[in-house]
Amino acid sequence: MTQARAVLAGTGVCVPPLKVDNPMLSRIIETSDDWVRERSGIVTRYYVERGVASSDLGAEAARAALADAGAGVEEVDYLVCATMTPDHYFPGTGTLIQQKLGLRPLPALDIRQQCAGFAYGLQVVDALIRGGAARTVLLVGTDVHTSLMPFSDRTFEVLHGRDPGPLSDEDFQWNSKFRHLLVLFGDAAGAMVFRAQEDDGRGILASALYGDGNHRNILYVPGGGSARRPFVSCEMIKAAETVPMMDGKAVFKLAVTRMPEVTQEVLQRCGYGMKDLDLVIMHQANLRINEKAQQIMGLPDSKVFNNIQKYGNTTSATLPLAFHEARQAGMAPEGSLVAFTALGAGLHWGSVLMRV
Repeated sequence: MTQARAVLAGTGVCVPPLKVDNPMLSRIIETSDDWVRERSGIVTRYYVERGVASSDLGAEAARAALADAGAGVEEVDYLVCATMTPDHYFPGTGTLIQQKLGLRPLPALDIRQQCAGFAYGLQVVDALIRGGAARTVLLVGTDVHTSLMPFSDRTFEVLHGRDPGPLSDEDFQWNSKFRHLLVLFGDAAGAMVFRAQEDDGRGILASALYGDGNHRNILYVPGGGSARRPFVSCEMIKAAETVPMMDGKAVFKLAVTRMPEVTQEVLQRCGYGMKDLDLVIMHQANLRINEKAQQIMGLPDSKVFNNIQKYGNTTSATLPLAFHEARQAGMAPEGSLVAFTALGAGLHWGSVLMRV
């Protein structure tokens, strides 16, 4: 009997309604449109309203993916959720998405590999279906970065133009301390539905994933965890220790080397080379990173899709969001060989190869 493969059945996304461009950010942070575009390529990003959580976006993206797949909720027998901004410390976000979708009780797995979370999720889906543990798997990547932003309530009101401003100098300078991070991120979710099918050449073919804690200090959140006592405190918040810290130069250097290397590795495992790829979807952290990685891989523009310009870095959502739009644009028809590659905090990185 031919071993089953995890074959893509549908995709869906959820983007919140509040569009934030670079000039809007200059109301609350010392920045400019030119400054942000030059360093990251980002033009706009989207934010949720207060009270909208990762599970809300994830459930909407999942509904869209199920509809695209023509799948009813009763078909799903496993849910995998990648997020670094869970609704709560516990329980996990997966069961909250399950409840909001009206799914029956089923296994709901949360994974935490930050910007590489969705790539890891693809490997989990592949293992579940190949191993016979599931036949229809829903994979969701969802993040609400505004929950990590150290803004006052009034800052958000001035940002969205509901308060004419200006901010106090104290608030403006506080916000500006974190501009190298805050200009990068947006909120969004993406989802994919996979079905078990006999091997006809399509499906998730292989993955190459890595984790290395030796690089943990280049991108991490110092406060809010079991390494500290208490887990979180007013002092941590006042010192912005619950806000991510990033060594941008180190991240850039690692991303532009590791993503091409691991993509080449996963291709070789399957007997392919770069020239055989029809499309590469890279994690959307910084357009300059992706442009350099594309150059190293020797790929033409026709085989690479970026949308960070529109959405910013949406962490777990970047891979499904970019692939969904590339698919809509006709860049991933049935039979296409697609590589998904990402690098994120941990350090986690990897590539997954799929025949659509």
